[in-house]
Amino acid sequence: MNPKKIVLAYSGGLDTSVILKWLIERYKCPVIAFCADLGQEENWEEIKERGLKCGAEKVIIRDLKEEFVRDYVFFAIKAGARYEDWYLMGTSVARPLIAKEQVKIALEEGADAVAHGATGKGNDQIRFELTYTALAPELKIIAPWREWDFKGRSDLIEYAKKHNIPIPVTPEKPYSIDANLFHISYEGGILEDLWQEPPEDMFIMTVSPEKASAHPEYIEIEFEKGEPVSINGERLSPAELLKRLNKIGGKHGIGRIDMVENRFIGLKSRGVYETPGGTILHIAHRALEQITLDREVMRFKDSLMPKIAELIYYGFWYAPEFQALKVFIEKTQERVSGTIRLKLYKGNVIVVGRKSPYSLYKKDLVSFDKSEEYNPKDAEGFIRLQGLRLKIYHLLEGGGL
Repeated sequence: MNPKKIVLAYSGGLDTSVILKWLIERYKCPVIAFCADLGQEENWEEIKERGLKCGAEKVIIRDLKEEFVRDYVFFAIKAGARYEDWYLMGTSVARPLIAKEQVKIALEEGADAVAHGATGKGNDQIRFELTYTALAPELKIIAPWREWDFKGRSDLIEYAKKHNIPIPVTPEKPYSIDANLFHISYEGGILEDLWQEPPEDMFIMTVSPEKASAHPEYIEIEFEKGEPVSINGERLSPAELLKRLNKIGGKHGIGRIDMVENRFIGLKSRGVYETPGGTILHIAHRALEQITLDREVMRFKDSLMPKIAELIYYGFWYAPEFQALKVFIEKTQERVSGTIRLKLYKGNVIVVGRKSPYSLYKKDLVSFDKSEEYNPKDAEGFIRLQGLRLKIYHLLEGGGL
C-alpha cells in the first residue's frame, strides 16, 4: 500500500534532490523536505528554494543546534564515548536527533511515511531506521538506495538533467563529507587507498600542526555536573561554547583523526575526522573526573564506555538499554563540577591545572609529610592480606623462581 504523504530527510545535495523527485514520481503523493540545521555551513534559503523547485510540498528547516550540543554531544562527552578508542562519533550522535525531529514533523503534518538518503552499505541507514522504529513504528520507511536501480553519481546526474532538477553548483570533491557543529568527516574516493595521506587542502576546521601557532594558548573551561558552561570565565550556550572551542582548537591543529573503523554491517571503512572542540572537551572532562569521581565509580564507568559508544555508533540511542545507561552516566556526573586549565600547542591538549569544590584529591593525605588521618603502618596489614593468595598459589607451584 503506497503512502499518502512522505517526509524526507533532505540536505539539498544531489542525492536527496534526486530522491525528492523520485519519491514524487514513484509514489504519486506529496513529499515534505525536512532539513536539520546542526551547525553546518549552508545557504538555507537556497536549499529551501531548490527543494520547492524539485517538487516538495513544503520545505521545513529546523534549527537544532542547541538541542544537538546540549542533549547529544554533551552526553557523549560525559560518557567519554569513543568508538574503537578514537572516533568521537560526530555523525553517529547527530542521526538520532535528525530522525527524531523527522518523526515529529511526520506526525505534525499527517504523513504516514519517512524517507532518507543513506546508502545501503553504510551505518546511517541503520541509525535512521532504528530511530523511526523506536519512536513511530506505524510509519512506513522508504530507503531509495535500496529500491531504485541507480548505480552511482553519473546515474543521478542523468536523472537530474532529464527531470530539470537543479543540481547544486559546488566543486566535486574526490571524497564524501558530512559536517555539523561537532565535527567534519571525510571518507570514500581517494581516502579508500589506506597508504595515501589525506591532502592538506581537504581539511576545513583545522590547520595542520606544522602550520599552527608557534605560541601556546592557555584556556580555562568550567563544568557543572559534567557539562561545560564557560570558557575563560565567559558563560556561553552549549552551541556557542562548542563553536568557540572549534575556532580555538582549529587554529592549533587539534582534533584530527585518521582511522579504519568497523561498520555495523561488517565492512571496514576509513574515516578522517576533524573534531577540534570535541577533542578539547573530552580531555578537559576526563581531567575533571580524575579528581571528582570515586575510583571504583570511575572504573565501572570506564568499563561501560565501549558498550555506550557501540550503542551510539550502531544507532541504538532510543533502545531501552541505552536509556538505562544514560541514567547511570548522569548519576556519575553529579559532582563533576569545577575548572580545568589547558595548554593548547601544535595539535596537543595539555592539562596544566585542575580545581573543584568536590575534589577527592587531598594534598595533606598524599604528601610525604606526616598526616594524622593516614598512618603508613596501616599499609603493612593491607599488603600482607593482598599477598596472601599469591603466597598460597606459589607454595602449591613449588615456590621460588
